[in-house]
Amino acid sequence: MEKARPSKRHAELGAEFYDPVAAAIFPQTILRFRNQRWAERVGLGALDEDEWLAHFGRFRPLPGSFEEPLALRYHGHQFRTYNPDLGDGRGFLFAQLHDLRDGRLLDLGTKGSGRTPWSRGGDGKLTLKGGVREVLATEMLDALGVYTSKSFSLIETGEALYRGDEPSPTRSSVLVRLSHSHIRIGTFQRLAFLEDFDSLARLIDYCVAVYMPGCDAPDMAQKTANVLERVARNGARLAAQWTAAGFVHGVLNSDNINITGESFDYGPWRFLPAYDPHFTAAYFDETGLYAFGNQPDAVAWNATRLAECLVPLSSIELLEPALNAFWPEFRLQLAAALLRRLGLKSAGEERDTSFAGALFPYLAESKAPYEQFFFDWRGGALSMERAARSPSAEIYAREDFRLIADLMEGFELSASVNLEHPYFAREVPRTMLIEDVEAIWTPIAEADDWSRFEETLEEIAEMREAYAGDQ
Repeated sequence: MEKARPSKRHAELGAEFYDPVAAAIFPQTILRFRNQRWAERVGLGALDEDEWLAHFGRFRPLPGSFEEPLALRYHGHQFRTYNPDLGDGRGFLFAQLHDLRDGRLLDLGTKGSGRTPWSRGGDGKLTLKGGVREVLATEMLDALGVYTSKSFSLIETGEALYRGDEPSPTRSSVLVRLSHSHIRIGTFQRLAFLEDFDSLARLIDYCVAVYMPGCDAPDMAQKTANVLERVARNGARLAAQWTAAGFVHGVLNSDNINITGESFDYGPWRFLPAYDPHFTAAYFDETGLYAFGNQPDAVAWNATRLAECLVPLSSIELLEPALNAFWPEFRLQLAAALLRRLGLKSAGEERDTSFAGALFPYLAESKAPYEQFFFDWRGGALSMERAARSPSAEIYAREDFRLIADLMEGFELSASVNLEHPYFAREVPRTMLIEDVEAIWTPIAEADDWSRFEETLEEIAEMREAYAGDQ
């Protein structure tokens, strides 16, 4: 097995970007989830359980990476209100290492690892239910082809936590996530707020060198505009993937949007039962700011805040067209994501976007179960018989489905449609609706029974395999 390739590249940005911190000392470390698939991909697959607990429960440094964890500094808009008192309040950057398959630099970041200078009176801890929910979200999204952080490790920590939004006291955990980057839009906002333009320029150079080498340019003004355009396009792709997956993140503040367009930090997330643009995930989102149908606008709004930060390094004349790349990219990426879900090839931009434009009015009017629809019609017209056996067969018999059926006939199958996979012999797909999550959590809470959690992860792994050609 190839050995890990550790890094401490983030430290090159300098002390202005982080605070060295120490992890909390937990009463227990009980391993509840280990992502062996990704552990092998980053060269840590050979760690035994004691070594795993030492690194990801007690945070013994990974050789070759940071000697001390780094709590990252950033600001952000939270529900459109600027907050200069943010930063890693219950997590830190524990280590960096490289993806052994493609060489990308990856971060191992934590959630629930204790207090930092940015905790603002909180305990810096994570409930076990919160950790379980994050594992379920990332595994499900990954299987559905969404570019997401990976839950790398979940360890129960033996403390009793008090939270107002769930029965207390409740069990505690610490999560380690694997991400391409933890540089957020809020990272730029902090430097602009402080008028630290030298650090802002250094951050642009770092992003180009580490994450966006294709954005380099001879002068800072153009380089900055190139970075903005890449962030806008990355965000558009992510919003499109969420839409195709029927996923509602719930809290799209600017500190939760990173430069690589990777979905991360899952709190009150939900999946749609049926298409509803007003469906919200967070009980505290009283106005529906981050409702399902508003997510593309929310990501675009955050990209605009990034553009504002970058004006001192560039110009409005260069930044405006870079920012305006968002919506054309979103339309293209949404059509592509829908076709990938259905196992169909692109038939050209006009036909692809016409199909996407017709599909959502049908889903809204018919109230077809969201995940069931994409499962039933994997392979388009080739799945006519499968769809006729579906619990939703009556919905597909409606007259308004005729247009969708006719449009699907205009697409060829992708090479990876994979309809022979056993997953597509099921009557219903694996879903992760709120009732599914509660059914997984209840036996854990009441009897420490993890069997349903483990069975669910096996089902999701089967789903991932079925859709593997479209990742």
